[in-house]
Amino acid sequence: MGDGFTCGVDVPEEGVSVDFDHLPCTDQSFENALERARNGDRLSVDDGVELITTGTDEPGIDPERKERVLEIADRRRAEEVGEEVTFVANVNNNVTTACNTGCLFCNFKDRSQKFRTEYQGDHGGFTKTPAESRAVVEDALDLGIYEVTSVSGLHPAFALDDEHREVLEAKDDPTMVNYRPPSEYDTSPGTYVDQISAMSVDDVHVHSMTPEEAYHAQRGADWDYEEVYGRLKDAGLDSVPGTAAEILVDEVRNVICPGKIDTEEWMEAMHAAASVGLDTTATIMYGHVENAKHRVLHLKRIRDLQECTGAITEFVPLSFVHEETPLFERGYLDGGASTDQDELMIAVSRLFLDNVEHIQSSWVKYGDSQGLKMLNCGADDFMGTILSEEITKRAGGDFGEFRSFQEYVDMVTAIGRTPVERSTDYRQRRRIDPDADVIGPTLGPRADGTPMVDRSSASGQSSGESAESTAAPAADRTSTD
Repeated sequence: MGDGFTCGVDVPEEGVSVDFDHLPCTDQSFENALERARNGDRLSVDDGVELITTGTDEPGIDPERKERVLEIADRRRAEEVGEEVTFVANVNNNVTTACNTGCLFCNFKDRSQKFRTEYQGDHGGFTKTPAESRAVVEDALDLGIYEVTSVSGLHPAFALDDEHREVLEAKDDPTMVNYRPPSEYDTSPGTYVDQISAMSVDDVHVHSMTPEEAYHAQRGADWDYEEVYGRLKDAGLDSVPGTAAEILVDEVRNVICPGKIDTEEWMEAMHAAASVGLDTTATIMYGHVENAKHRVLHLKRIRDLQECTGAITEFVPLSFVHEETPLFERGYLDGGASTDQDELMIAVSRLFLDNVEHIQSSWVKYGDSQGLKMLNCGADDFMGTILSEEITKRAGGDFGEFRSFQEYVDMVTAIGRTPVERSTDYRQRRRIDPDADVIGPTLGPRADGTPMVDRSSASGQSSGESAESTAAPAADRTSTD
């Protein structure tokens, strides 16, 4: 990407070769794209490719050009959302690792046949009953959470509700639609409605049911996604995580997750969630086999979706954690995204997604210091307390499972920004006084400003334990691994 028609080289150089139709080629120049971004013009895909690659004709990122992109993105962030850095008090409750979709980027799942009663080996995974999920949320509510996030494997015994189970069990061969009855497993996950109802405690915000899970919840039935999300909303679902997106370009999905829904199906499910009144988020998982053109095409689809629904509250770039995944083990790649690519992904997301207000920096993916750096590259949100994060951990991620409010305040104020506790949908916000004697969540149903670690210690943990050791087990103690 230079001043004429050029073709970028942002593709893997080693490992398994993957041929794509979409290549990072443009007839735009970097300087023109940068000027359009500076002026606040709506960017084209070619503009985005130039910015995200810094328009170089050789491998690598031009450091001086990169800083110019980051500066414009940070200025845009300040103009649009100001100096606040938001975060939410939340817990992750992943219901099951059982899955047979076979995605090559994932090391979270365990082959579902190993969960059957007849299997004699050790699979190392877990399935939680609805009662166990409820206990996780109850414990976390006592710590002051506002939100429970739940994203799980596609257990074959899962059905949307009792009516859906009847439809599945009436099939001549239910296994043809990836269904087996709960009686074949040591632990039944119940139904999706059971799980959502169980987690919907005391007005906690339930953030769950990705498009992929919604597809699983209507397989074998003549129901559209509006029906699925409508029933889930009635059960207590409050918003939908826009994960399972990975890269919304089918030639990439055909490599990394051929068993998953395609781009159009993902978009259809997200439209449906919005149509029944559910807020959504959106994500991108980058830094694997895709190239720069794929990343920007993905941003274009998110922007188009927001034009239609207006339901996306935040966009979350997720840098691929590769170490323990089949993509890495099979030689498709020899590493993930570089720090330069991470920073440009955040920056171009801010500049390209002119209709999505909030861009999130993931300390789980980037770590603390780099996560903070992303807040000067266009991001304004710093995730949540998490209390558990099994997906990244199983893929080889090195970063923590818990972030206290005090840590948030210390880090955010250290870069000269204002720490703000938020609700999932950003409609409730509370600026935090960094000089307060105690700093804890206040927006959750049982939150009263008490620090999470203090609450955990008071309920029986040793006060000498670290935040990670006191808080993280709240989301894991009921798993069956």
